[in-house]
This record gives sequence, C-alpha cells and structure tokens, in this order.
Amino acid sequence: MSDRGRIYFDVSMERDRQDAKWGDQSGNEPCVWAAVLSEECGEASQAALHVQFGYRLTIDDLRSELVQVAAVAVAWIEAIDAEGERGEP
Repeated sequence: MSDRGRIYFDVSMERDRQDAKWGDQSGNEPCVWAAVLSEECGEASQAALHVQFGYRLTIDDLRSELVQVAAVAVAWIEAIDAEGERGEP
C-alpha cells in the first residue's frame, strides 16, 4: 500500500470508529460541524506543542489527531453530499 493509500485507509477506519461511537451525524448544522472540526484541530495543535516541547505525546499521537481531523472533515463533506442527493439546500 502506498503512503497515501495507508493514510486514506486510516482516515476511513477512523470514520467507521466515529460512526460507531456517535451514530449518524449527517443532520448536524454547519455550525456544529465547524465546532467539532475546530475541537479536533485544537487537539492536533495541542499534540503538536507536546511533540515540539518534548511533553508526553509523540509524533504518532500527533498523526492520530490529524487522522481524526481528516475524518471529521470527510464526515462533513459526506453530510453535504448527502444533502445534495436528498435535494435539500
């Protein structure tokens, strides 16, 4: 598997994990999606600081947080696309 293929696989697996944990979130309003994505970005930023300054998190922890960011972004895109398929604005 290519590096990009592995990344896409990891993001897809995280999407599955999020769906199992939270259920269908496709009906979220844009402000809710923005809040969830911002929260995940904040966690990734915190992990980056920990890596930079040698605290308890590792580069693997940072990668995991970034996969979560990507998975939330994909979920939001999926929700937008599903709205379009249902003919909603």
